[in-house]
Amino acid sequence: MTSTPLIEVAGLRKSYAGRTVVDGVSFAVEEGEIFGILGPNGAGKTTTVECVEGLRVPDRGRVRVAGLDPVRDHRALTRILGAQLQESELQPKLTAREALELYAACYPAPADWRPLAERLGLTDKLGTRFAQLSGGQKQRLFIALALVGNPRVVVLDELTTGLDPRSRRDTWQLIEDVRAGGVTVLLVTHFMEEAQRLCDRIAVIHQGRVAALDTPDGLIRRSAGATVIAFTPSEPLGDADLGSLPGLASVVCEDGRVTLGGTDETVDAVITLLARRHITARRLRVSDATLDDAFLDLTSGAALS
Repeated sequence: MTSTPLIEVAGLRKSYAGRTVVDGVSFAVEEGEIFGILGPNGAGKTTTVECVEGLRVPDRGRVRVAGLDPVRDHRALTRILGAQLQESELQPKLTAREALELYAACYPAPADWRPLAERLGLTDKLGTRFAQLSGGQKQRLFIALALVGNPRVVVLDELTTGLDPRSRRDTWQLIEDVRAGGVTVLLVTHFMEEAQRLCDRIAVIHQGRVAALDTPDGLIRRSAGATVIAFTPSEPLGDADLGSLPGLASVVCEDGRVTLGGTDETVDAVITLLARRHITARRLRVSDATLDDAFLDLTSGAALS
């Protein structure tokens, strides 16, 4: 980590046709960090990172990447920043090998694309034209193209969309290795497991604003129901019994099963209540809340795309 953030976004605003999609977003990313951006569909995530990449001109605010203005210093920025966009296309007849060779030729000190292609499972597809690649293969190719320039910063928008579970986990390991090599990663994702595994810190964007910024564990601890207690009581429990529990954040009763969101204090109180009422708790489960739970709390139940 350095005292000066590698990426600085302050008071970023962007509107389209009079509709504000990014409304005062601010965050800073330290060098060597994997920084995640989460949010419901349409929250302003992609517009935010496109301003970081210099693909959009902000209406207001300040954006700097390694001290560079992404718009004014765009040529210099392209030498240190790699990007895998949410939607990308290549010339249909271009082979995967030709694409990698072409992109590598654009940089003064590119990475060796061969081991990169091997790591991403593209070696057997190097002679295949882009139009004939599957959706997952295209996605892996775009990740390789984002990394082939040996960037100091890489922006990954929907990194593993379209990948099967094994390819997704292999890609996660690759990103961890990339960070270990000194690359700073700005990651936009809808996969909570991906964000929880990879990110050092996460900004949750909701309705164009930063709703929360913390580590994954910090976001989970801030969740209204940081502990989840689920059980099937041998006798029904009344609303008054459950409603009086300390630290209670949520109650769901469905098909005889009770699921409570709360705190450790809630767990102790439930156990005491059941013992006092001589009620058996069948299939009792106590678990920590997940990043999904925290995300839904922070975005008021907004649905993921």
